[in-house]
Amino acid sequence: MINRRKLLAFTAGAGAATVLAPVAALASSRHHRRGADIVDIAAGNDDFSTLVAAVQAAGLVDTLKGAGPFTVFAPTNAAFDALPHGTVEHLLRPENSDALVNVLTYHVVPGIIRADMLTGRRGRVAMVNGQFIRVDGRHGVRINGSANVTATDIQASNGLIHVIDKVLLPS
Repeated sequence: MINRRKLLAFTAGAGAATVLAPVAALASSRHHRRGADIVDIAAGNDDFSTLVAAVQAAGLVDTLKGAGPFTVFAPTNAAFDALPHGTVEHLLRPENSDALVNVLTYHVVPGIIRADMLTGRRGRVAMVNGQFIRVDGRHGVRINGSANVTATDIQASNGLIHVIDKVLLPS
C-alpha cells in the first residue's frame, strides 16, 4: 500500500524519469485562479467531479496539494463513466483503497511533462505508482494506445494538468 507519506517520499526522490525530447508545442491557453493547485483546479471544474471524489476517497488530496511538481493526466467524468458498470463504485469502497491509490497514482508523473515534450515523439514515462505509460505524440497525443489527450498544459501552482478521455488502468 502506498500511503500519503510514502507517496511524498517517492515523489521527492524521483526525477522526471523518462523525458521525451521537445519537438512542437500543442497550442493551449488555460485560465484559472492565480496560485490554484492541481486539486483546486480540478475541484473548480464540474468535468472532474468523479476524479476529485476518487482523490478524496484515496486520501491523496494533501499530497496533490503539496509542492510537487506533478503532471496529472486527468480523466474526465465521461472517461470514468465509460468504465465497465460498477468499476468506480467498487474502487471507491474503503476496502479497495489500495487499488484506488494504484489507479490514481498511475495518472501522476513525479515532475513536469509539458505537451511540447510529448508532441511528435513516442516513449515511456514513469508514473508515481512505479509503472510506465506509453506515449505516442505523432498524431495528437495518445496514452497506452487508447486515451487521447484532449487539453494540455493547464498550469497549476504545483504542476500541470493534461486532460484525457479514458481512465488509465495499471497492469
